[in-house]
Amino acid sequence: MALQRSLGTSSLLSGMHATDGLAEKRMLGKTAILGQQRAALVNISNKTAGTAKVDAIKNFKKSSDDVKATKNVVKKVDKSEALKKESTLTQVKEKPEQVGQSSEAGDLEAVKSRQVATVAPFIKDAKKDDVVLHDTAPMDTSCHSVSDEAFSKNMWKLNINDIDQDDGDNPQLVSEYVNEIYEYMRELERMYPIKPHCLANQTDINGRMRGILIDWLVQVHLRFHLLQETLFLTVAILDRYLQIENVPRNKLQLVGVTSMWIAAKYEEMYAPEVADFVYITDNAYSMAEIRQMECQVLKTLDFQLGRPLSIHFLRRNSKAAEVDGTTHTMAKYLMELTIVDYDLCHCNPSEIAAAALCLAMKLFSLASWSETLVHYSKYSEEQLQPLMCKMAHLVVNAGTGKLVAIKTKYQSSKFMRISKSEELSGAVVQELSSRQS
Repeated sequence: MALQRSLGTSSLLSGMHATDGLAEKRMLGKTAILGQQRAALVNISNKTAGTAKVDAIKNFKKSSDDVKATKNVVKKVDKSEALKKESTLTQVKEKPEQVGQSSEAGDLEAVKSRQVATVAPFIKDAKKDDVVLHDTAPMDTSCHSVSDEAFSKNMWKLNINDIDQDDGDNPQLVSEYVNEIYEYMRELERMYPIKPHCLANQTDINGRMRGILIDWLVQVHLRFHLLQETLFLTVAILDRYLQIENVPRNKLQLVGVTSMWIAAKYEEMYAPEVADFVYITDNAYSMAEIRQMECQVLKTLDFQLGRPLSIHFLRRNSKAAEVDGTTHTMAKYLMELTIVDYDLCHCNPSEIAAAALCLAMKLFSLASWSETLVHYSKYSEEQLQPLMCKMAHLVVNAGTGKLVAIKTKYQSSKFMRISKSEELSGAVVQELSSRQS
C-alpha cells in the first residue's frame, strides 16, 4: 500500500510538472506574439512619421517656391517701373519747354497709369496666396474739416464767442458735436409740435382744468423730489396726449399721474413705484388702471418721448451768456410759470428758454442780448419781446389766484427764494406787463 501511494504521488507530481511546462510554453508563445505586435506598431509609427516628414518637406519646398515666384514677380515689376521712369525722365529732358506745373501733374498721372498697366499682367498671373501691394492715397488724419474752419471764421467775423473752445478735454460735454445736437433738437421741436388751443377737441375739459391739474402735479413732483426735466416732460406728454385723445373729466387726473410716471421712467435714475401714484391720488385709481393708461398714452404718442425740453435750451443759453446761478434760477422760475398757462402751451421750448433768460437778464440789469446769444439761441430780442411781455404778466399775477404751487416752491432756500426777489415787482416787469394785449 505504501508503495502504491508513493507511486501515485510521483505520478501526480510528474503530471503537475508537465502541466507547468505546458503553461510556460504557452506564456513564451504569448510573449513572442506581443513582441511581434510591438515591432509591427513601431514600424507603422516610423512609416507615419516618415510620411509626415516627407509631406512637411514638400510643403516647405512648395512655400519656398511660392516665395521665390512672388519675389520674381516683384523684381519684374520693380524693373519695369524703373525702365518706365527712366524713359519718362528722358522724354522730359529732351523736351524741357513742355514741362510745367500742369504738365508735371499729367506726367505723374501717366507714369501711374503705365505702372498699373505694367503690373496688371503679373497680378493676373499671380497665385491667390501671393501678396499684392496696391498704391493707395494717404489717409486724411486732420481733425478739422473745411466746414469747421469756415464756421470758426464766420464766428470771428460776427464777433461771436466760441463757448465750447475750453471743453475739448471733457468728453461729457461733447464739444465737437454739441452744435449739431442742438440743431437736431430744434428739428424735433418741429417734428412733435403742440398745436395752439390743443384742447379744442375736448368736450369735457378746458384750459382752467388743465392749469389746476398741472399746479397739483408740481406739488407731486416736489413731494417725490424728482428732476426738473421730469416735470417739463410730464407737461409735454400730457399736452400731446390731450390734443389727440378725448378724455372725460373723471379720467383727467389719471392721465396726469400716468404722464408723470412715464416721464419719471424716462428721466429718473430711480422712478417712483406705481403704488406711490395710487397713494398720492388717495386710491382714486388702481394700479391696473394706471398701467392700462400708460399703454394707451404710449401707443397714442407712438412711443416718441424725445421732444426737447425748455430746460435743455436754457442751460445752453446760460452758458453762452455766462450768467450766475441767481439769474439762471430766475429764468427757471419764469419758465415754470409758463407751463400752467394754457395760452403758452404751443410755444416752442427753445423760444420759452430764450425769452426767460432774456427777461431775467433785464430784471438784474445785466448785459443786453448779444450777438453770441442770438447765434446760439437762434432768437433776437425783438422776436422774444411778445413772449417776455406774457411772462411779465404771469409774474404780476402769480400768487393772486388759486394756482400758487410754483411761487410757493421758489420761495424755499433751495431755489434761492427767487420768487420773493424785489426785481419781480420792479418797473421793468410792470412796463412789460402793461404791453400785454
